[in-house]
Amino acid sequence: MQREFQPAVYIMASQRNGTLYVGVTSKLPQRVWQHREGIVEGFTARHGCKHLVWFELHATMEYAIAREKQIKGGSRKRKLALIEDRNPLWRDLFAEICA
Repeated sequence: MQREFQPAVYIMASQRNGTLYVGVTSKLPQRVWQHREGIVEGFTARHGCKHLVWFELHATMEYAIAREKQIKGGSRKRKLALIEDRNPLWRDLFAEICA
């Protein structure tokens, strides 16, 4: 079970090898649900990024933000490699984080 406040970096995708969105949050299940439901206006809603395909939990928000910047600054190829390494089938991990 996750803590009330659990810093995390995550990647949402529109589909396998589709549009990717990298974000950071302190409440991953709530934030992913917002993306899935289209409640969050902006990039993810415009591009249909509704599938959680990768995430990483961190001890502090400072670490999570630094990691988000590192991932966002990297190439698309590196983002795809992160996903493929842990989630080669590109499963939607939403149920996993809500368990």
